[in-house]
This record gives sequence, C-alpha cells and structure tokens, in this order.
Amino acid sequence: MWDYTSKVKELFLNPKNVGEVENPDAVGEVGSIVCGDALKLTLKIDKETGTITDAKFQTFGCASAIASSTALTEIIKGKTLDDALKVTNQDIAEYLGGLPKEKMHCSVMGREALEAAVANYRGEEKPHEAEERIVCKCFEVSEEKIRKVAIENHLTTVEEVTNFTKAGGGCGSCIPDIEAILKDIWSVKIAPEKPRIPKKLTNLQKIALIQDVLEKEIRPRLQADGGDLELIDVDGNKVSIALRAMCVACPMGGVTIKGIEEKLREIVSKDIVVVEG
Repeated sequence: MWDYTSKVKELFLNPKNVGEVENPDAVGEVGSIVCGDALKLTLKIDKETGTITDAKFQTFGCASAIASSTALTEIIKGKTLDDALKVTNQDIAEYLGGLPKEKMHCSVMGREALEAAVANYRGEEKPHEAEERIVCKCFEVSEEKIRKVAIENHLTTVEEVTNFTKAGGGCGSCIPDIEAILKDIWSVKIAPEKPRIPKKLTNLQKIALIQDVLEKEIRPRLQADGGDLELIDVDGNKVSIALRAMCVACPMGGVTIKGIEEKLREIVSKDIVVVEG
C-alpha cells in the first residue's frame, strides 16, 4: 500500500480542474493508456499577456496521477507561459507534500504535458517519439527522456530512473542500457580537443596548470549538474580533491574521479593520480 500524504488523498478524492477547457488555446497530450498512464492538458491563454487564465486535465491513471494533475493546473493558473515552464516535477511533488518514490513518474508526466501544451501553442514541433531511440520498450521510454529526467532530478541509479520514468520496470531487458546512460551522464564530459604535447613543468607550473584545468574545464561541468569539487592538495603527481554539493556521496563519484584523472593525465602529466581526500 502506498503511503500517500493527506494532500494527495484530498486531491484524489476531490480533484480540481477536471475536464477540458472550451476552445483551448493549447493542448498537451502525453503518455499512453497502453503503458498505464495518459494525461491531456488544455489551457486558455491571454494572448496579450501570455498568461494562463484556465487549465484543465483529463487523465487515465492512479491516485498520484490525478493528484499531480490537479496540483499542476493549480500551480500554473495565473502564470505566464515562461514562468509556468519554470515549474518542475519536484515543485508538483512538493505541492502535494511529497509522493511515494515509486510514483514520482506522475509528477514527471505533468511536467511533460505542460511542455507539450506550450510547444503546441507556440507552434513548436516536438521530435516524434518514433524518431527517438526507445530504450524501454515495455513503457516506450526514450533515451532522451531518461537523460533529461535523470539530469533534472540528479538520478544516479536504475531504481530511481524507474520511479521517475517507469523505464526498467517491465521485463528488465533495458536495465544495462539505463546503467550505461547513467554512467555516461555522470562522467565528466570534455569536448574532444587536439592532442596536447606535454612539456617539462616545474612543480609550481604543474600546480598552476592543475588548478587551471580544474577551474576552467572540470568545475563548470560539475556545477552544471549541481555538483562541485575542491582542490585539497598536490603532492608530486598525487592530486587530492574533494567532491562537493550534489557530488557528495554520489554513487557515480568514482566515475567522476576517474574522468578528472584522465583529463589531468592528458593535459598535465601521464603520471597524475587523482584521489578523493
């Protein structure tokens, strides 16, 4: 039995904004009845101000789906489209006082329906699902969706990805692919560059170059995903760093350390060893 908050129970038993806006200005449809969840969001928009004046939903889903859809429509009414797009699936969950971890995909579905509705209003074409690489065939979840949701919610395990997207929750054959995607996301990404020719450095030059690489090439990429690092010490070829922010206790921390080491070996010295200290 799911441990629902009183707010989820209230909005499941007494949902608001159910139905369809008459002559809607925007329509967003996501999910599939075949996959177990489907949501249609319709919006009325003031064309002069770009403000959402009314929002209604129709959903096929569980208590969490109904409560999440109600929460979404209540949150976005009165907001401009740009402000509405700043609403995250975590905002929807927080409005409800939290959701069971296994039901977070309902808040994600609400966020996707909003994005689809705004794209519809603005005449923006969203890539057709068939054009994307489907990773989980049981629930028709694409690689693009897994990457987007994992980065936005800092998901580092297959179980978390399943809770937020359903991917991996069926036959399980896609689990290795999900693991590979997570490993790729949380590794340090460095754009390909021309090979650099190492030169003999003094100890002070080596330390300065290490600091420069960490500050200009590594930290910005970690900070973009909510993480960070701190240089603790340089002892010869041994570089001690500390992972900070979202990187602390991250299951993919070892992969991040390895990625940093590879970059320092490429630029500074092939003998560099990076340790977490």
